[in-house]
Amino acid sequence: MPAHDLHDLLRGLVLLGLLLAVVVIDLRSRRIPNRLTGAGAVAALLLGLLGEPEALPERLLAALAAGSVLLLAAVVRPDGMGLGDVKLTAVLGLFLGRTVLVALLVALLAATVAGSTIALRAGVRSTADAREWRATTIPLAPFLALGTLVALVVGDRLLGWYLAGAAG
Repeated sequence: MPAHDLHDLLRGLVLLGLLLAVVVIDLRSRRIPNRLTGAGAVAALLLGLLGEPEALPERLLAALAAGSVLLLAAVVRPDGMGLGDVKLTAVLGLFLGRTVLVALLVALLAATVAGSTIALRAGVRSTADAREWRATTIPLAPFLALGTLVALVVGDRLLGWYLAGAAG
């Protein structure tokens, strides 16, 4: 196995292990501990420096961009999204680089479908019901994990397909 493939495999396994812990904790407590996002950031940076130091600027930019998107959402609606989700998304940028865009898009689409399904099943009928439904939150980490799986498996191909279509 070439060193590049081994590095990608190791990076993917570390990321999936981190996400497994984060998802379990987020589902139980609706929190994403700083110690996990901090350890994830350190691991992503170390793995990046050891395996692909030339990709570090892209990964830092991806972390900043992805984290900023969710930071804006958290600032606009602090009761709807926590800073743990923001930090986790930035860590995903450090691991995934530009394919964090795919992870974020898939996660937000899946979370929107889940939220809409919950609203439809609850049958929002009155203003009081609508206020109660809006107060309902769902943890985002499981959707970020799903998006990350998609990004790891087909993220580069999806981005290539999109960019080829946008250029032509």
